[in-house]
Amino acid sequence: MAGPTPPLDLPFTPTSASWLNAVETFFAKLTRRRLIRGVFRSVDDLKAAINRFVLETNAEPKPFIWTADPNRVLAAAKRGKQTLESIR
Repeated sequence: MAGPTPPLDLPFTPTSASWLNAVETFFAKLTRRRLIRGVFRSVDDLKAAINRFVLETNAEPKPFIWTADPNRVLAAAKRGKQTLESIR
């Protein structure tokens, strides 16, 4: 029989994290434009479709332009930290 399970440490990632939003947007576009109506007869066909999408997306890259006010972002992070510390 196995011993006790070691404690699990889960990192906190805010849902408003800009990199997470970018990743979610990429996968949403991939799903809408390539996967939803696609017919894939094998895993290799699916991989090829995903690779084509990545190549087409990278052929015309669009830079991410930060529009958030950094002072508001820092203030929100400070409030979040204070809230987390108050419930510990």
